[in-house]
Amino acid sequence: MQALQLTILVGTMTGTAQLVAQELELTLEDADTVVKVLPMDGLDASIFSSDRLFLICSSTYGQGDVPDNAKTLYESLRSARPELSRVRYGVFALGDRTYAETFCNGGRRFDAVLSELGAKRIGDVHLHDASAGTMPEEVAVGWAPGWLALCRAQLREAA
Repeated sequence: MQALQLTILVGTMTGTAQLVAQELELTLEDADTVVKVLPMDGLDASIFSSDRLFLICSSTYGQGDVPDNAKTLYESLRSARPELSRVRYGVFALGDRTYAETFCNGGRRFDAVLSELGAKRIGDVHLHDASAGTMPEEVAVGWAPGWLALCRAQLREAA
């Protein structure tokens, strides 16, 4: 069986989402899974032209915006509007529930645009609440194996 190729795309302002992605890489990388962590800096919609599984790991900034390093990728998806029906993805969104109207909007915005373009999300968007007192990297490490198992099952069905 060929190893699953997972690309984690990181949108971050303070480095927290990057830390989450690095912990996920350490946890998930094994003989059956190859993990590549890519900060969103300088990326555009063409990143989704490969037949890989993607995990969007994004914080939220300002008034519910995607982080600065993710803006080019987000805007590229919105303007280029590529056809992404072959793309499979998940979202681990970071936010703070005390900002109720914009909670986890960075990740939610990526989910919305990818879905509009035909990409298929696997599982629910995971919403991490910074005000809950839990460490996002610990929550992600607990969440990811179940998500990856779901991915494997759905990808097997699609094959």
